[in-house]
Amino acid sequence: MTHRRDAGLPGAAAGRSAQPRAAVNTWDSALSSEEFAAVESAGFEPVGQVLGAAVFNIGYTGIWGCPGEWSVAEGPDAKVPSSKWASSFAPLVRTMYAARRLALARAVAKCRALGGDGIVGVELRVGEFPAGGLQVTAWGTAVRARSRVRPRAPFASHLSGQDFAKLIHAGWVPTGLALGIALTTRHDDWRASRLTSRAAGNQEVGGYTQLLHHARHDARRQLALDAAKHGGDGVVVDELELTVSESECPAYGDTRDLVAEAVIVGTSITRFRLSERAAGPGTLTIMRLERER
Repeated sequence: MTHRRDAGLPGAAAGRSAQPRAAVNTWDSALSSEEFAAVESAGFEPVGQVLGAAVFNIGYTGIWGCPGEWSVAEGPDAKVPSSKWASSFAPLVRTMYAARRLALARAVAKCRALGGDGIVGVELRVGEFPAGGLQVTAWGTAVRARSRVRPRAPFASHLSGQDFAKLIHAGWVPTGLALGIALTTRHDDWRASRLTSRAAGNQEVGGYTQLLHHARHDARRQLALDAAKHGGDGVVVDELELTVSESECPAYGDTRDLVAEAVIVGTSITRFRLSERAAGPGTLTIMRLERER
């Protein structure tokens, strides 16, 4: 007596199991059950996981002389325009943008190939590649709208399934993942050394504070510009990474330079059915939604 493998299954399930494996239209996702339910409630359905990756070699950075001296020359509390050091760090910053954008573009291309309208829950990870260089990966879940109204190009969003649904129900739609990257530097001169000595006591080191302020301010400005390129009216901010490192000054070997790196990632958003009159230029609003853990 021969026993069928699908014996006892409901008719629909038995028929599905009898289909060739390649013909079964299955999908996978990185969504939790709560996220899946939220995405479904917003009129979308997952079509599969997508991944984009890029590895870049970091060679010429364009840094010459001692760019940190510019901030010192104007005093520890001076508001030095970012343009004064942008020319020195420009090649490195362009590479940081290019690596992230290429990984994102590849993830979006895979979303389009699956017939998706956008990516939810994008995780953008940056690290060192074992053989040297910079490794960037972007992955998330591609989703498709159950509607005749479809975006012209797939979007990428860091929002979780629940936050994505809240956004849609509130009348907003993601337009893309926006980035803000800035590098600022300051030469560690005698002013800072005097304020950080043991004899100085407890007090603010104005030069260091300004270093952080300039990095964050310039990153926010770049984030707004990137969001505008995506057609966004506002930005829902995901995270702000602000780190400080030190290195030997290229001009004066016995001293050091401090470099502050600010990276902001967010999702640019726009309202549904925005009229052309209301879509004129305006100030971008930066918001933050608490992510559900």
